[in-house]
Amino acid sequence: MSRHHGYCMVAWTRMTGSCLLLSLSLIVIQGRGDVELAKDDRYEWKTGQWGRCMGDDCGPGGVQTRSVWCVHAEGWAAAVSSCPLADMPQQQRRCFRECDLQRELFEWETSEWGACTLTPGGPQPAECVMAQHGVQWRSVRCMRTSDRSAVTERVCEFLSRRPAEEQACLIPCPRPCIVSDFSTWSACSASCGVGLQHRTRAVLAAPVYGGASCPNLTQTRPCEHLRPCPGSEGEFRYSLKVGPWTECRLPHHKEMWLSGRTTLDFSTDSGERNSVQRQVRSTHHTPHHHRHHQRHLSPKVLDIEIGYQTRQVRCMRSDGKNSMLSLCTQDSIPVTFQSCVMPRDCETSEWGPWNPCSKSCRALDLSPGYRTRTRSLKQVPIGGGEECPGLEDKEACNIIGDLLPECPRYVWKNTDWGECQIQPLLSTHDRRHGNLSLLCGGGIQTRETYCVQVPGDAKEVTRPVNKRLCPAKTPPAVQPCSIPCPQDCLLSPWSPWGSCLYDDCLDPQGRKGFRQRARHVLREPAGMTQDCPHLVESMACEDPVCFHWLVSSTQPCEAADGRCGAGSQAHIVLCVDSEGEAVPSERCQDDPPPSLGPCEVPCPGDCVPGAWSSWSPCSHSCSSRNSEGRQSRTRTVLAPPGQGGKHCPPASTLEDWRPCNQHPCIVFYWEASPWGPCTEEPSASDPNVTSSSDRSSTCAVGIQTRKVSCMKINVGPVVPKRCPESSRPDATRPCLLPCRRDCIVTAFSEWTSCPSGCQPVNSTMTTQSRYRIIMQKSTNGGQECPDTLHEERECESLPVCPTYRWKIHKWHQCTLVPDSVQQGLTGVGESCGRGLEIRGVACVGEDEELANVTECLQWAGAMPPRARPCWVPCKDDCTLSSWSKFTDCADCGGWRTRKRTLTGRSKKQPKCQRSELYPLVETEPCPCTDFRAQPRGNWSSCVLPESRGWRAQRELHECGQGLRHRAVACTDRDGRLVDPALCGGSGYVEEVCLIPCPLDCKLSDWSAWSACSAPCGSGVKVRSKWLREKPFNGGRPCPKLDLKNQVYEAVPCYSECSQYTWALESWSACAVNMVDTPSSCGEGVQSRKVRCVRKDTVGDAVDSSLCDPEEAPPSGQTCFVPCPEDCVMSQWSQWSSCPSPCEQSVVRTRQRQTLRLPQTGSTCPEESQADRCVLNSTCFNYHYNLSDWSTCLLSESAICGQGVKVRQLNCVRSDGAVLELSVCEELLLPAEWQLTMACVVDCPVNCLLSEWTPWSSCSITCGFQGQMVRSRGVMQQAHEQGRPCPSQLSQTKPCPIRPCYTWLLGDWSSCWVEGAQCGEGVRERNLTCVVHGGDLLDVSSARAVGAEKCEDRLRGAEGRELQLPCSVPCPGDCHLTEWSSWSCCQLTCLNGRSFETTGQQARSRAVVIQVPENQDSCPQQVFETRPCKDGRCHSYEWRTSGWKGNERSVWCQRSDGVNVTGGCVPQEMPTTIRHCYPPCTKPFSHCTQRGVCGCEAGYTEVMTAHGFLDYCTRTPGLDNNKADVKINSGRFKPGTSQIQEFFHEWSLKPVGPDGRVKMWVYGLTAGGFALIVLVIALSFLLCKTPVQSKSSSPPQKPLTLAYDGDVDM
Repeated sequence: MSRHHGYCMVAWTRMTGSCLLLSLSLIVIQGRGDVELAKDDRYEWKTGQWGRCMGDDCGPGGVQTRSVWCVHAEGWAAAVSSCPLADMPQQQRRCFRECDLQRELFEWETSEWGACTLTPGGPQPAECVMAQHGVQWRSVRCMRTSDRSAVTERVCEFLSRRPAEEQACLIPCPRPCIVSDFSTWSACSASCGVGLQHRTRAVLAAPVYGGASCPNLTQTRPCEHLRPCPGSEGEFRYSLKVGPWTECRLPHHKEMWLSGRTTLDFSTDSGERNSVQRQVRSTHHTPHHHRHHQRHLSPKVLDIEIGYQTRQVRCMRSDGKNSMLSLCTQDSIPVTFQSCVMPRDCETSEWGPWNPCSKSCRALDLSPGYRTRTRSLKQVPIGGGEECPGLEDKEACNIIGDLLPECPRYVWKNTDWGECQIQPLLSTHDRRHGNLSLLCGGGIQTRETYCVQVPGDAKEVTRPVNKRLCPAKTPPAVQPCSIPCPQDCLLSPWSPWGSCLYDDCLDPQGRKGFRQRARHVLREPAGMTQDCPHLVESMACEDPVCFHWLVSSTQPCEAADGRCGAGSQAHIVLCVDSEGEAVPSERCQDDPPPSLGPCEVPCPGDCVPGAWSSWSPCSHSCSSRNSEGRQSRTRTVLAPPGQGGKHCPPASTLEDWRPCNQHPCIVFYWEASPWGPCTEEPSASDPNVTSSSDRSSTCAVGIQTRKVSCMKINVGPVVPKRCPESSRPDATRPCLLPCRRDCIVTAFSEWTSCPSGCQPVNSTMTTQSRYRIIMQKSTNGGQECPDTLHEERECESLPVCPTYRWKIHKWHQCTLVPDSVQQGLTGVGESCGRGLEIRGVACVGEDEELANVTECLQWAGAMPPRARPCWVPCKDDCTLSSWSKFTDCADCGGWRTRKRTLTGRSKKQPKCQRSELYPLVETEPCPCTDFRAQPRGNWSSCVLPESRGWRAQRELHECGQGLRHRAVACTDRDGRLVDPALCGGSGYVEEVCLIPCPLDCKLSDWSAWSACSAPCGSGVKVRSKWLREKPFNGGRPCPKLDLKNQVYEAVPCYSECSQYTWALESWSACAVNMVDTPSSCGEGVQSRKVRCVRKDTVGDAVDSSLCDPEEAPPSGQTCFVPCPEDCVMSQWSQWSSCPSPCEQSVVRTRQRQTLRLPQTGSTCPEESQADRCVLNSTCFNYHYNLSDWSTCLLSESAICGQGVKVRQLNCVRSDGAVLELSVCEELLLPAEWQLTMACVVDCPVNCLLSEWTPWSSCSITCGFQGQMVRSRGVMQQAHEQGRPCPSQLSQTKPCPIRPCYTWLLGDWSSCWVEGAQCGEGVRERNLTCVVHGGDLLDVSSARAVGAEKCEDRLRGAEGRELQLPCSVPCPGDCHLTEWSSWSCCQLTCLNGRSFETTGQQARSRAVVIQVPENQDSCPQQVFETRPCKDGRCHSYEWRTSGWKGNERSVWCQRSDGVNVTGGCVPQEMPTTIRHCYPPCTKPFSHCTQRGVCGCEAGYTEVMTAHGFLDYCTRTPGLDNNKADVKINSGRFKPGTSQIQEFFHEWSLKPVGPDGRVKMWVYGLTAGGFALIVLVIALSFLLCKTPVQSKSSSPPQKPLTLAYDGDVDM
């Protein structure tokens, strides 16, 4: 009632009314399980389990459903109509749907599944093949979650489905006991007459799952000697045998002891021979303390009781029977009683409360937490009492943890990247010889990573925590970066000076103008403080003209009379600007020139002058005081005049000069200073608006200014009006103001933990520290970073560790076995001998108050012994004097002695004279304080000195001078390790060591660039470095070198194709040959001067070999001077251009004009000519040729990073000639290729290592093998030609060698029986405190020391560890052997798969019988098992030997090759004896290997028609040929040896078992007959004589059909 009431109270507080409804539901609603209602004997209803309660709301309004079906009695499903519908169980019922609150109050509790057992009453197969079907159960209870109390199951049934209580399982087939093979037979138990031999075997696997029990482990057989035993030896032998000690008991009254005393039964009609019977009367008693206990001691201090134990002593006859003790003659009878400590079990306190669960939050891995509870010791076990159980209990908790808060997440955070540095990429040689301030290009920058905790909310916490809490993969701490290389401004050449123009042609003012020339920027400067120089220069001029009239073309002169004389010619006039481009005519302010101009057509016989040439370039660009510009033009006389004709103009008029560029040589330009800093505009409100969330900043727009001045070249500033205003640069421009960034640091980390618990006395004060990390440094006037990044403070003072000690009382008087006990035993005289003495041992604290035993075990070591053996002298005991003082020691390594003497009657007793029992002299080594220090072990790694300071930013040095350490072992004169402090010093030998520095690969400086490989167009130029020093000791590797140990760098270059050209002067006048024809006209010659000059200069001539000789123009030619009556023609025009690409079907033309008509009767030559376009002769094709990409080119100050790849374009003519690019450009050939491409040269990043971790604690606390380790990790692997990571990422350092003190157990002695020849004895071993170097496997290095050195070790000298009960069999005893060794670990498996996780091992003891008469009193053989790990699955298989006659051996073998008994399936055992059917009963017959009957050697089988043996007959010819026996069918059987018999079995038999001839005999006969016929035919052909012809013709060579090797045959 109380439980229901408790449930209602809890539920009522959460949901009003739910408790009453649930209570009503528990009473009203009745549930039913599996219901079976029979309609008849064949069909019945079956129901399933009720499903979950379903409903919209929690409470009684839910509905449960279940399945209902009809089944036949045999188990198969039937139609619903087969079962009575009236008895059909209900499929729905009302239920109480649980609420979330109720689901948390109650839950099902299930136990572990029980063992799998065979299904009760189920059909079992006749033979188990693999496994058997079984069932296992578990208990299911409904529990209240609050106090884990059980409630009615109906409560939980409404909340959730009841868990299953049983389930099917598999049980492996029964496995019988498996034993090993028998050992060899033992020696005969008797040396004469008849004895016994035995052999034993061991249990390898115990029977499981109902398998057959173990067979007999012993086999015995009699053995008999040919020599009978003499009469005296046939008598019995007698041995004194002691039995085991009884359990320790407290002394009782005498009559109570007599009621339980032990008696011997010597009767022969006893049911059990020679049995020891104990008559015990059940008596309840209250134990009490011994009479010697002191009353003032607390029971907790003196809780030990002295009892006694007894044992039986018997005289055993050699046949195993008991005899009178007097027959076992001995000096003294063994002790039959002794004092003992009453056993007392360990006592513990109640369990303490559970500690908090280790899992306090919900993690992603769903791993459970654990909680522990402890208890303390109240009583240490004594006298062999039950050992203490575990003092700590551990269980899983919060396995699911749905209601727990989510665990905090830990993520990596990073500081800002540091400055880009190039110096770490340089080799040592480059750092020493290079100018580091000019470096640019690729570099590296680093940052620091730290771990922070991120809680469930979105608030960011930047408090650093331990890095081990974050994921294993850390963010990169190193990344590549780039410092822009400075680039000079690259400018184009100056353009020619322009014409004199107004500053603003659209708004001309005044008569002043400017002539200008310009250049443009080919590459903007980068990384430079200076901008590009001025781009425009100007000179003042007078009368500027922006637009002028230009006569673009002139028509031929037309004479007025239509033939010759004065005439006119038309002009086409355009208004053009200074660039020659046509503009509207209104731009030209002057009047245009006339469209018709006067001209004259020479008449026949007139002089014909040529046209004016173009004006030559102006000789000076400007005019100065000493020079002025001039330009000229010329014309020549084409035909001299005839008689009466018009004369030629004078020679002086054939050249015309005019001044040019008359303005003075004063140049002006605008000069701009560098841009000033970006400043705030007066209108800007807030220039710095920073956002601290993402460390990004949005800054305002400012303004930059610079000074712009008009400069006079080579003079300085002048007034601005001297420079044209149109080319004035800007003096202001907008800019982005630099953002102010404050320093951002993380919060301080948590204080490092202080020692918990307590601190020892006089210990030093410990400190704790915390730190913070700079996330962002301040820039542009932001708030500076704090100075304190690391704080340290002393830990709070801890309480001094409690002082507990063992309080030891005096030893009490020696306690003997009570007299009442001794009087009931034989052989008891006076009260003396061995006993026990006890003392009180208590655990006390500083206040001397009693404390818990656990505290002293923790703080004061093991409990001192509370009982020890003692001796009460008897009157016949040997008495000795006290030991004298030890003699004085002479020096270290000597010995000292002390003595004692026998006193009184002991001087005359023989037993007291035995020195091995009563030594009179004792010797011990002298104490010595002489210690020796000797280095031991290997040297440590070479440790370099470390830099001090918090989070020191330094470059890790990997070489130089350091120290290496070697541990020193401090030993005494006997070679035993002692405390290293006794030898003084630090415990180390230090030695200066040197780590060689890595030497990088060293190359020479770059050589000078070679000349460009191509004299025209694109080529390459090369420079090289060669190897000077190879890398050593982990230095930077060399780049890939060629066979000459050189490395090359090739860059593209371009050679101007026509740097030198042929300069031509005008042709001289045509000189007519006056020898043959003395006239002034006709054919003549003319010449001109041809010089080779540089293209961009108008200088002197150079060597003509620099110009192309194939293109050299002629320096002379023939000419023709027209006579007065001849027609005069102008010079030919240029040939019209052929199409591109060249088409050979096209013709080109050229024209000339008639300048003077001939006299009457003559005609003028043609005025035009045509010529076909011929490829590579009169016309050419042109195309671009693209070179390969160059390597990535860097700045001269860069070693890696961003670079550029380039390639060149060549203009190539179809005949292979490389021309200027301008040729292809003028042809408008498409050039869409990209000639530059950005690229990256990987930086040679050195390996970057983390700091060394602190030295770890010693791996072991003592010995030679202790080591301290420190390590470092690779933060950045080496890249390209960077210095590789050193191989040493961890260093070891030996620990100081401290002695190891350990309790060492000696070997077990042989079984020893005190005072008797056989019976129950004990094996003993010694427990010695030894000092060693940490390796107990090397026992020879251990040295014994005083036991006080090992007192703090918990290894005690328990009797069960130092003594082991054993037995020595008496002659004639039937006894057990020693335990066999543990078998290998074996699993229970099915088809090679294990049924278990742990295996089993077994060992056994077999029975040994010494005399046949004592077999009935033999003990039973025993075996035991224990669980083990790392078990294996074994299979078993029958093995057979070869047949020997009709027998063979069959045995069972395990899969590892061990022969066993058991394990193999008996039904599959092969036969060991062969049998023939029907049996071989005929005389001289036997069963052969083929399983059929055959005859013995010398006899032949006679078979029946059915193939069976009929009888055996004597083989004829074997008995001196005296018989000639006919047989129906058979064969001879030669020989009698086994080899002949074998071949007899396998020889060919022409007659089958049924007596019929086999088919192969007929075939062989037919083949033989055919062979004989063939031989006869061949013999006939060879021996036949050829017939000679009767004709007189000469004899012919006979035809032979033999192949003579001809291919045609």
